[in-house]
Amino acid sequence: MKKDIHPEYFTIKAVCACGNEVEIGTLQPEMRVEICAACHPFFTGKQKVLDTAGRIDKFNKRYAKHFENKKS
Repeated sequence: MKKDIHPEYFTIKAVCACGNEVEIGTLQPEMRVEICAACHPFFTGKQKVLDTAGRIDKFNKRYAKHFENKKS
């Protein structure tokens, strides 16, 4: 490798808002993240289930008159 052309490489501990620390290699001297695998709902199994059927019905109800006018 050529000298003096590569950025400085750091081995740091990235800190999550939940308090979890992960050791990583990066070009930044410090890193803070809002969410990580320890607190993300997908990885913890505490996902919110969205009522998509209710949302679709609500949308259709709201715009029913608009779509009727377009069909005629």
